[in-house]
Amino acid sequence: MNIAVMGYGVVGSGVAELLEKNHDQIVKKSQQDEMRLKYILDRRTFPGDKNESLVVADFEKIISDDSVKIVVETMGGLHPAYEFVLDCLNAGKSVVTSNKELVAEKGCELLKAAKEHNANFLFEASVGGGIPIIRPITQCLAANDIDEIAGILNGTTNFILTMMIKQGMTFEDALRLAQKNGYAERDPSADIQGHDACRKIAILAALCFGKHVYPADIHTEGITEITLADVDYAAAWGGVIKLIARSKKLENGKISAIVSPAFVGYGSQLAGVDDVFNAILVRGDAIGDVVFYGRGAGKLPTASAVVADIIDCAQHMKERKDFGWGEGEEGYVSSYLDIETSLYVRLTSDSKEEVLEQANSVFGGVKALHRDNAPDNEAAFVTPAAAEKELREKLAALTGAKIESVIRITDY
Repeated sequence: MNIAVMGYGVVGSGVAELLEKNHDQIVKKSQQDEMRLKYILDRRTFPGDKNESLVVADFEKIISDDSVKIVVETMGGLHPAYEFVLDCLNAGKSVVTSNKELVAEKGCELLKAAKEHNANFLFEASVGGGIPIIRPITQCLAANDIDEIAGILNGTTNFILTMMIKQGMTFEDALRLAQKNGYAERDPSADIQGHDACRKIAILAALCFGKHVYPADIHTEGITEITLADVDYAAAWGGVIKLIARSKKLENGKISAIVSPAFVGYGSQLAGVDDVFNAILVRGDAIGDVVFYGRGAGKLPTASAVVADIIDCAQHMKERKDFGWGEGEEGYVSSYLDIETSLYVRLTSDSKEEVLEQANSVFGGVKALHRDNAPDNEAAFVTPAAAEKELREKLAALTGAKIESVIRITDY
């Protein structure tokens, strides 16, 4: 059986490496006579690379070759990845991808095309890198009614927050260290502004709750405004700050979905997830809470998930893996303002005692927080739980104060 890889970057080269390194056991597990990498699609050339002779620049060589049964997409981005993948599926070729943007935006359509042409479209590596999560949700936890899913889905932001918490680094210094260590891109905006985690929770929510969830419908905040003062207040509250992506099934048939920094209590299984590691918590009616933990990115961890999907495709060449979700609909994702939460608030005021008295009156009681060496004009508190819209309205009613930071509280 012949395989083609589209995109010879970090993940694509890792796939080629694993296909060679573990060739014999991959062939055995695939239940095929042979598994051979025939093409690598890339606009670049790779002089001296062991796979140099396999590199082609013309997609038509792949799509027109009937001997290529499985195509791996590791190009990234939406275009031309979407067009190439759709063409492959329409030609009856199974596709494996690590491209979270592609699956989050076009997953429903591509799963439909795969079904229509008796092919498979698998994407284990699109969420969590090497952490198994797609297959466990669709197979191992299939007997559960999943109520909620939440997690730390971005290693870059988790590393930055870990450095702020453990080393007392500012956000700016921690970001520079992440870039120096190769954990953050030169342009880190997709990570630090939450877009990467947003795409991943969109995929997970679609899998868990059955309808396509568009990233644009998910309220998304990053970590760029988090300060060491907020880190100190989180510790005083009894926890740490993590970038949490989460989605929950609601009683009205809709779902909630949000990505934002959040206070996580020390007792949570997510609180101790540090550095570039990821963790995904699935809450089911039968199993309770299950957490999947590991490296969420990297060349070989991600390639490991891709090759596992290649093996799965090879095992199911004569039958489809029937999983996925239905089309999305307007209003399916509820406004984050309608979801109940508690808020941590940090403010400055020349009359902070009066402001705290106001807050107690307006919110019906707040929990004041204290940190060492706080400026005289700084105060912080945690509100009772209520719909966020209601909490925001009450917060806006406070007079004589400048709101410096607002962070949600989680119960994970």
